[in-house]
Amino acid sequence: MTASSQEEGPDEVEHLSTTQLLARVTEQTSGLVRDEVALAKAEIQESIAKVGAGAGLFGSAGVITLYGVGALLAAAILGLATAIDAWFAALLVGVVLLGIAGVVALTGKKKVSEATPPLEASKQSVKRDVDTLKRSRP
Repeated sequence: MTASSQEEGPDEVEHLSTTQLLARVTEQTSGLVRDEVALAKAEIQESIAKVGAGAGLFGSAGVITLYGVGALLAAAILGLATAIDAWFAALLVGVVLLGIAGVVALTGKKKVSEATPPLEASKQSVKRDVDTLKRSRP
């Protein structure tokens, strides 16, 4: 939209030809569509970033869980093979690693749940535009 088309009052618009009015409607419609597409792109990019961060944290939780399982297996082996002190130490390490994995997994879940469904603001904006167009019809 040009600055002159936004500043014109109803009296100036009444004197425009049909061709000029159609050109203005086309210009304003294409500007509106460009704005809506830009809004949709921004929403999708934000949602993807949040999902990516959450997925990375889930991956980290999986790796830490593997270490925890490895330590628990080492604890079971050491417990069966030798004295109590060695397996108890390995058991404590395994429990701590699994606790860390739980915290990381919950953080990842929170990040993924924060990612709103994409295009929500765009849908609302388009609905407002349609309602405005319906109300402006004679």
